[in-house]
Amino acid sequence: MGDVDLYPAISSKDRRFDGRFWVGVTSTGIYCRPSCPARTPKRENCRFFPSVAAAAKAGFRACRRCAPDAVPGSPLWDSRADLTARAVRLINDGVVDRGGVPALADRLGYTERHLNRLLTAELGAGPLALARTQRAQTAKTLIAKTGLSLAEIAFASGFGSVRQFNDTFREVYGCAPSELRRVPADDVDGEIKLKLTYRPPLDAASLFGFLAARTVDGVESYVDGTYSRSLMLPHGPASISLTPAEGHIAASLRLTDVRDLTPAVARCRRLLDLDADPVAIEAALSQDQTLKFPLGVRLPRAVDGFEAGVRAIVGQQISVAGARTVLKRLCRNGFFPSPQQLLELPDEAFSMPTRRRETLRGLANAMLDGLTLDTGSDRAQTRAALLELPGIGEWTADYIALRALGDPDVFLPTDLGSRHGAVALGLPSDPVSLAKHAERWRPWRSYAQIQLWRAAS
Repeated sequence: MGDVDLYPAISSKDRRFDGRFWVGVTSTGIYCRPSCPARTPKRENCRFFPSVAAAAKAGFRACRRCAPDAVPGSPLWDSRADLTARAVRLINDGVVDRGGVPALADRLGYTERHLNRLLTAELGAGPLALARTQRAQTAKTLIAKTGLSLAEIAFASGFGSVRQFNDTFREVYGCAPSELRRVPADDVDGEIKLKLTYRPPLDAASLFGFLAARTVDGVESYVDGTYSRSLMLPHGPASISLTPAEGHIAASLRLTDVRDLTPAVARCRRLLDLDADPVAIEAALSQDQTLKFPLGVRLPRAVDGFEAGVRAIVGQQISVAGARTVLKRLCRNGFFPSPQQLLELPDEAFSMPTRRRETLRGLANAMLDGLTLDTGSDRAQTRAALLELPGIGEWTADYIALRALGDPDVFLPTDLGSRHGAVALGLPSDPVSLAKHAERWRPWRSYAQIQLWRAAS
């Protein structure tokens, strides 16, 4: 991992480095997160790895005490826009589990060989190895949290056979899958409860307040501090409930098909921006004293790119409350419509001007023709493609980039909320001057955008 000395991070048990690298201990054969509470190993016994897959590939098994495979994801893969980061985000969403490495290569437009070479160079393991360790983590969760049989868990986690499942599990965790069974075999109620970790601090009130203000009746709700919603996953519908708790987000998932656990968790994490590094973001933005940047701000994202696009178009030049009313009419049977379902809606379902209705249909057709709006999309190319669609201008394209693509460096200087927030903070409110001032907030302008919206409210 280069020439940087990483030993001080593990000797000080610094949690800020969890998810950035892992340490293998040659004297024990296990690998840990930097903040592992166990006795610090000697420097000469340490090997450092850029990924869980690289540590497993080198023959180390996961520490049962610090659960190094369950730390927040690296903020590098969350914020970067290059090919490696896009590939990692798609692997985390289960693309390789569903379609293999060919599906990942096809999605990114590169050869399997090139992807393998690129990921191995930076992460110490290729896409198949990265997906394999993720399958093991998914299986570990299902073993501990459900009463499914081990054979069912093997295939639900993406393994091709029970033997492959057992071999991988022993390799990664150093034990048989049955040793981690906590739920009786007949105790299956369809609900999976998890703790979603994050790097502290977390401004949960602001984050959940943003989502609560935009809930669409019938699809989402916010009651007694819990945000709940329905969503469509690759293998069927699901529902999630997310509640801030001490040091984590308590998640309750109900899945039609347990094969959707990986994408469900990935989308919950993405929605709440749980892989961000708030300390690094705050350090950069707090240089501007006028911004009054709060601790632990997060970027509310989206569980579905098309949904984010629909929200952006519907929200053009109307209030948040007005957008909620319009969106409720578009949502049938408790779910946001897919592109195909939106195209099948009658004109009277669209409570909006004709041009805006046609813009929605134009986006739906573009999605069916191959446009993607997710964290695996090329941000610059996607923005350009959006701007080519009739009815989509810079505000809409940038709002989609912020919430659907998770771009950390988006700013909306013409947005009314931005301008009101600027006035509240004593910043210039005309779009040109405000955009110029925002240049000092790069590469975290999206987080500054959230602060301006917060100041405006």
